[in-house]
Amino acid sequence: MTGNLLRSALSRALVLGGVLALAVPGTAYANTISVTVKTPGATSGPASANSEISTHADCSSGLISGGGINQAIGTGPSVNGNHVNGTSPSADGTTEYTGSTGVVGTDVTHWLGIGGSGGQVNAAFSTTPYAMCFTSNLINHTQVVMNKANTPTAGATPGLVTATCPANTRLLGGGARTTPGNRGSLKTIASFPTFNDSVHGYGQKAAADGETNPDSWTAVGWDSGAGSSNYTYAYAVCSGSGINVSGATVKVRYTEVSGPTTGSTGRTATVGCGQGDGNLVSGGAAISGGSVTTTNFTGPDSGGDHLNGSFPSTAGGAAVSDGTTTAAYWTAFAHTGGQSSPGTHTDAWALCADDGV
Repeated sequence: MTGNLLRSALSRALVLGGVLALAVPGTAYANTISVTVKTPGATSGPASANSEISTHADCSSGLISGGGINQAIGTGPSVNGNHVNGTSPSADGTTEYTGSTGVVGTDVTHWLGIGGSGGQVNAAFSTTPYAMCFTSNLINHTQVVMNKANTPTAGATPGLVTATCPANTRLLGGGARTTPGNRGSLKTIASFPTFNDSVHGYGQKAAADGETNPDSWTAVGWDSGAGSSNYTYAYAVCSGSGINVSGATVKVRYTEVSGPTTGSTGRTATVGCGQGDGNLVSGGAAISGGSVTTTNFTGPDSGGDHLNGSFPSTAGGAAVSDGTTTAAYWTAFAHTGGQSSPGTHTDAWALCADDGV
């Protein structure tokens, strides 16, 4: 009798344990996306006016899902001279995608940081690139889409270009570039996720906080004067073709802060991935006229306004170090030129991804 009772109790316990095991949330899958930040550190320069330098960060393992740039500008009257000319993917760490548009590369592992100078330089100028080295059990291939336009050709007018991922893929990140590099008044002032739809003006309005699965990336060039040879390039880093990404989600996190408004001053904005958003895979930045997620992009209030950074960071806005695997925030670093800019804003985006595996 006693043995029968024990066997009955044990049977009930096993059944109950099985029910509990099935009911435990979060055991069906785990997000397999991981990202390691790689950076070689700072490269000095430019050392002469109206010139640029190019440096690169490289993934020894994984593929780039995006990348960033951070610049040192020094102190004194020449701080306005350093600015971002490009933060973009590269085939080999040197070669740029500036030729034919469309899908220009697959499984890219290099990211460029291109720093430009205006009419003033100082010995403190430097540029640091960051590569977001991405691995996933689901998204094991990537592709880069590039679009370009002969813009901006008028002074203090945004030159906006949008690159869109192929159908049935996921946007993971993106970049921007302006040329020629020896035109000191030309710079990249925005690089952000968006959608190729009427709600977002086909790339003219940025993706807003909380939106999911953007499919495009917009770059904005800016020049204080008229430049007939100016070009702006937009790059979208997308999942590879033939991958079923229906269960994967990319969530946008966004913040906007007022400023910088006083001449020769800077401002930062930092945003991060929250609980349940997935892991940080890339980010974007802008210096703008504000309200970029609800109205078509407008430029800042001064032709000399520019970006000095768009990079993975701590919650406090400090750039992370080489080999970091826990970055969850993205920081934008914006700066005015020598003139006041009362209506200017700084914008930052973080893209957070869960592959659903």
